[in-house]
Amino acid sequence: MNTELKIVRIRAPEGCNLIFGQSHFIKTVEDIYEAMVSSNPNVKFGLAFCESSGECLVRVEGNDAGLKAVASEKALELGCGHCFLIFLRDAYPINVLNSLKAVPEVCSIFAATANPVEVIVAETEVGRGVLGVVDGEKPKGIEDEEGVAWRKGILRRLGYKL
Repeated sequence: MNTELKIVRIRAPEGCNLIFGQSHFIKTVEDIYEAMVSSNPNVKFGLAFCESSGECLVRVEGNDAGLKAVASEKALELGCGHCFLIFLRDAYPINVLNSLKAVPEVCSIFAATANPVEVIVAETEVGRGVLGVVDGEKPKGIEDEEGVAWRKGILRRLGYKL
């Protein structure tokens, strides 16, 4: 049995974040849609889900046509069974992650980020699967007092800490 490794690069559109995960059922598309709009009524997003049985289509939902198009194109390029990809704008992943994790079909979240992502994909005779995800760059050092002050300041400016 042969296995081929591939790297699929994903970059969120300007001003967007992405969430990449795996689930197990076609109902995922509608349930994730509901989780997204229930979590943050201002979020704009496109969602694509790689169906891995039956017709094996990329199923698409969302409330932003452009983000739906980008998500569906990238999901087709990934081609990994039962994976989903969300591009979101006007919200951060932290605003929707708990709701997504509570969706019964969601098995795992591989990445939630604004960074460019590389997905390491294995292709076998049966299909394709995710081996891992590279999310951003490697650390360049350890934060000092100035770094701590910056981190605390930005969290307070964004409204995540008092």
